[in-house]
Amino acid sequence: MPRIDLDALTASNATGYPAPFDEAVAGRWWKRLAPAGGLTHMNASHVRLEPGAASSQRHWHHGEDELVIMLAGEATLVEDSGRTRIVAGDVCAWPAGTANGHCLINESTAPCLFVAVGAGREEGGVYSDIDMAWGEDGYIHKDGTPYSGARPASHAAKSGE
Repeated sequence: MPRIDLDALTASNATGYPAPFDEAVAGRWWKRLAPAGGLTHMNASHVRLEPGAASSQRHWHHGEDELVIMLAGEATLVEDSGRTRIVAGDVCAWPAGTANGHCLINESTAPCLFVAVGAGREEGGVYSDIDMAWGEDGYIHKDGTPYSGARPASHAAKSGE
């Protein structure tokens, strides 16, 4: 049956971000939907943001399209062009290769829920506001120097960061 039982999936708030960039996502809890559904050509996660938490550092992907569907609650979408309130029923999309750094921040007093979907060739990307990017060698400084303890980029892609 194609229905995914969300209650049967384990939630995680793990991140591979090096300190101090990991602090912003401490209240982000995700459940991987794509593996649970047997999907192999896309990434999809069910995400819960606690009040004050960010979905990620503000970023954009070289080769992966992204889609976010807000299910419950509200968050603030932060992009290059400014800030926009996103509520249940809103859908956001970012084409691969578009250098428009984005993230969601829950500035409300209640949790919010959304589904994040990524599809395409994961070729790395850039974090707009901090000295960090990711690629084949994991997290790197924008000058190409690796962060100590950097992990493989394939894990970063699967984690929705």
